[in-house]
This record gives sequence, structure tokens and C-alpha cells, in this order.
Amino acid sequence: MNDLEKLRVMLPHWINHNQGHGKEFAQWAEKLAGDSPDVAQLLRNAVCSLQEAQSCLEEALEKTGGIPEVPNCSHQPHTHGQHGHSHSDGDGHHHHHS
Repeated sequence: MNDLEKLRVMLPHWINHNQGHGKEFAQWAEKLAGDSPDVAQLLRNAVCSLQEAQSCLEEALEKTGGIPEVPNCSHQPHTHGQHGHSHSDGDGHHHHHS
């Protein structure tokens, strides 16, 4: 496995962690908005920086060829249970039973 292949595996983990940290920063910014507005603003700035980093990471993943396990990939034959249902006719359309 060369470095590019290793990176292709690592990037989705970094992207997920990045999203999680961004949500945490935003929650703390809300908590601190009343008592420490300056700190809250710094946390909001950090969220913006993370969003910028997110774009870079996603573009890097795209340029490395991505990986088959990328969430929400429309040509994926199975969903790994992420969407709460797993029956599909193979082309992305889900059957709804009434």
C-alpha cells in the first residue's frame, strides 16, 4: 500500500472527526455566548476554519479517487444500515411497502 492509498483510507476518518469537532465547538460557543462572548466568537471562528478544512479534505479525498465506503454514495449496493433501511432494487430506488 503506497502513501496515496493510505491517505485514501485515512481521509474519511479525518472528515468524520472534523465534523464532530465542529459540532462540539458550535455547542460550546452557544453555551458561552452570554458569559464569554469573546471566547464564543473564537469558537465560532474555529468552526469556520474547520469548514474550510473540511472542503480541503473532501477535495483531497476526491483527488485520491475516494473509497467505496463513502457514505451516501449512490452507486453503493448496500447501505451498511446507515439509512435505517437496506432494501433497494440495485439502482438506488428504495421500495416502500404499504
